[in-house]
Amino acid sequence: MELKFDANGLIPAIVQDHYTKEVLTLAYMNAESLAITIDEGRTCFWSRSRQELWRKGETSGNVQHVVSITADCDADALVVEVVKDGPACHTGAESCFFQPVYLSDALKAFSYEGLYQLIKGRKTDPKEGSYTTYLFEKGLDKILKKVGEECTEVIIGGRKEDRDETIYEIADLTYHVMVLMVQMGITVEDITRELEKRHVVDHKVKQERMR
Repeated sequence: MELKFDANGLIPAIVQDHYTKEVLTLAYMNAESLAITIDEGRTCFWSRSRQELWRKGETSGNVQHVVSITADCDADALVVEVVKDGPACHTGAESCFFQPVYLSDALKAFSYEGLYQLIKGRKTDPKEGSYTTYLFEKGLDKILKKVGEECTEVIIGGRKEDRDETIYEIADLTYHVMVLMVQMGITVEDITRELEKRHVVDHKVKQERMR
């Protein structure tokens, strides 16, 4: 299709995580960088500040492997879905979009990725009085103990067939499992990938230890 580049020969490219659908960054492409992106299967952009091509990850190693590129209805903007090898932002954040400007009162659109990032923030930027920070300070054994306790609570609630109690305990378990994930450097994307390749809904999968 014929894309509409602006007066400077550029088109905005919104980069999105293929698995989580999180918006990672907004960059710009010209015809050459778009052609390189398609040819190499990894994102290449045009740097407006340096006035040169740059391949994402060429110095950091955080390459973005392209899954698809879609144009909007006016053909003057792109969405690029990628599988990333590391953080998208030069600050080390998973996404460049992490500074809140406005959040509605409708509980501000909960997501598992959002919860994960909030928990991660309590580890990288400890907050006095935070229970999450307390868990990280106590370390892995304490976190594992809490995961075990919450597993037991879920079993008790389920065995009683108490729906409300079971929901409450599953929420507690989910939170503590995410604390464990952050502690071990496991991301929501890692879990999504594992479930995606298993077809877990219809097949029981037995884990075999890697040697």
